[in-house]
Amino acid sequence: MTTQTDATETADFEAGNRRVRVILADDHAILRSGLKMLLETNPEIDVVAEASDGVEAIRIARELQPDLVIMDVTMPRVDGLAATSEIRRLLPQTRVLILSMNEGDEWLFKAIRAGGSGYVYKRAAEDELMVAIREIMRGGTYVRESTQRNIVRDAMDRWEHGDRNHPIEDLTAREKEVLGHIASGLTNQEIADKLVISVRTVETHRSHIIDKLGIRKRSELVNYALRKGLVD
Repeated sequence: MTTQTDATETADFEAGNRRVRVILADDHAILRSGLKMLLETNPEIDVVAEASDGVEAIRIARELQPDLVIMDVTMPRVDGLAATSEIRRLLPQTRVLILSMNEGDEWLFKAIRAGGSGYVYKRAAEDELMVAIREIMRGGTYVRESTQRNIVRDAMDRWEHGDRNHPIEDLTAREKEVLGHIASGLTNQEIADKLVISVRTVETHRSHIIDKLGIRKRSELVNYALRKGLVD
């Protein structure tokens, strides 16, 4: 829901009445420096602080209440997605733009679920970052066009074929649990430790999941688990 404050701020940005206050959160100092140089060539942007891990990003965001946090996914102590979720909980008016090396659609879905307003690949940052920031600060979201096409294509395919070819009801409760952990990025050993079962048992469950769903690519398993709400 857009508040009066949000609408006023959006109008101010569009009119050029004030600069976008940005925090950069990335554990690589060289990358942060490069991003800062890129952003500060634009008069619309004011980089007010930097953070090298998720805990620091949350703390600084609480103190400075920026308009936007540009957040890396993989960081020490608290990862970028968890930090995004916490910042959005504490500061609903602060937007978060995810900047990541991870180019699988599953990472985009995770970023959106965490409260991200956009997703930019690091290799495309020079071309897309300012476009994304402007779109987000207008109250929109940003996903590159090729990714949008993939999402639309996937949605159309699901509409045409549904999930009837691999219904969730075919999985046992334990198989659903294992699939959720697979989608969360856990290894077989980590799943075994979490569920207090053997790695061999995890592998057996995984094999049954693949056979029942007819889905073999990990990215497709992740997307399926996300659609079915099996990922926390």
